[in-house]
Amino acid sequence: MRVWKEFRGRGLPIVAILCLVVLLAAGLAVSIVTDRNMKVQLAREGGAQADLLASAVSGALAFDDRAAAQDYVDAVQVNPNVLAAGVYDARDRRVASFGRPGEVMTPVATPRGDGARFQNNRVYVVRRVVQGGQFLGTARIRMTATPAGARFSRNAGLILVLGLAALLVAVLALTQSALRRANLALSARAEDLAAANASLHEQMVEREKAEEALRQSQKMEAIGRLTGGVAHDFNNLLMVVSSATDLLRRTADPARRDMLIDGVRQAVDRGSGLTRQLLAFSRSAPLKPAVVDLGEQIEGMRILLERSLREDISVRIAVDGRLRPVEVDVGELELALLNLAVNARDAMPGGGELAIEVRAADLEGHVCVDVSDDGTGIAEAVVSRVFEPFFTTKEVGKGTGLGLSQVYGFARSSGGTVAVRSVEGAGTTFTLCLPTTDKAPAAGPPPAAARASTAEGRILLIEDDDAVAAGVGHMLRDLGYSYVRACSGEEAVRVFRDDRAFDLVLSDMVMPGALGGLACAIELRKLDPEARVVLSTGFSEAAAAATAAGFPLLAKPYSIDELATILDREIAGAPRR
Repeated sequence: MRVWKEFRGRGLPIVAILCLVVLLAAGLAVSIVTDRNMKVQLAREGGAQADLLASAVSGALAFDDRAAAQDYVDAVQVNPNVLAAGVYDARDRRVASFGRPGEVMTPVATPRGDGARFQNNRVYVVRRVVQGGQFLGTARIRMTATPAGARFSRNAGLILVLGLAALLVAVLALTQSALRRANLALSARAEDLAAANASLHEQMVEREKAEEALRQSQKMEAIGRLTGGVAHDFNNLLMVVSSATDLLRRTADPARRDMLIDGVRQAVDRGSGLTRQLLAFSRSAPLKPAVVDLGEQIEGMRILLERSLREDISVRIAVDGRLRPVEVDVGELELALLNLAVNARDAMPGGGELAIEVRAADLEGHVCVDVSDDGTGIAEAVVSRVFEPFFTTKEVGKGTGLGLSQVYGFARSSGGTVAVRSVEGAGTTFTLCLPTTDKAPAAGPPPAAARASTAEGRILLIEDDDAVAAGVGHMLRDLGYSYVRACSGEEAVRVFRDDRAFDLVLSDMVMPGALGGLACAIELRKLDPEARVVLSTGFSEAAAAATAAGFPLLAKPYSIDELATILDREIAGAPRR
């Protein structure tokens, strides 16, 4: 009895303490095990949720459909444990997201890795979105690591293990039930989204077919306009050349012959300008700016403008005092003004006045040119489209639709602007504004004098076109040179290998065969490193390649004076390379 009492007095507290320790250890163990299991469950749940979201949004990311991606993300809100979700593209830019109050979707987890991470009582799950082996982006979900009820139960379990167990079972049962309901809802939603995605894909395929058909139709329309306009303009130029050559044979009057020759030269210049206009539209050609007085430059174009118009159209040029110079490509400036003049001419079928006013702009640092006519004007419905390439209000075959687009391109490339004001039936005014410069205009070249035929030298002419070769050959002989012609790059290499007694090689760049003009020039330099080679072409891409390779360039079409200048410079003036 005494032992029992001692046991009761001493053993019971020890047993109680031991039991309490065991209970606390058991509670702690249960808490740890429960916490670990809960994390595993949440990681699995979050992974399943993220896998479902990644699978659902793959089509939306592939087609950059943000609305569909947002629908998939919104569907995840059915799970109450999901605090935030988001979809990011391959560049880690957010495409769609949602967050419960107080939650913001931030890229905490590694953007491109798959896995789950627990931090600050949150679980972050990331899944890669892959379709057909191509990485499209990531789907990210943030869930609560432990629900509020579970946290309370786990803490209470350290004191009341049984209550903790009962509460934990109840919470887990409720959680599983909620997950089952959420999964069922998500499955139903996924089926609906899959059907919607399939329908959207079909609609996108049909839209792509319709867009392709529209692009093909627009392309054929543009080609038709371009072909008709170019054919019309070149036929007019050929008519000028044809009539002038026929009349040259029938007249001995020197004054009339000079007038006819000037007409042929003007037709050649206009043809060259049309070609340059087409090339400027088809690719970005670098400008060659020069500092000029805009008023003097336009005044110097008076004769050219008058010849480009009809006799029933007068030209009036007014310059508002002394203006600051501008830095522009003179050739592109002249082409832009000619395009505006021709446009005004076509708008005045019954004659009228073309007025060109050069003035200081309201905007400081600019000079403006107003080109006005009193013609038919432009309808309000189409005035906003006049600068579009290929757009024209003229009849089919009466224009290329590139004139005003060249003016727009020239203004933008020069750092300026162009605008149009028109009232239908009351005329049109185009205003071209260009920025001024503090540089001084360069002194103009001295007037060219007719060259005497006193040059000497032997030229290797490489040209595949018989007519061009004959014309260039006549110019060479008239300048005093002798020449040997080769019809291809391969033939030129054979001739040069057997006979290197040439003062200069003049070669076309675009020729049939494996050895073009540039490749031929390089081969000739291999045979003789000091060989002088001048390349000639009318293609801007080929010209850029020749310049980049360090060869002198003679742009087609060229005059006899231009030919004489470059031959003098390369044969007599320049040292051998």
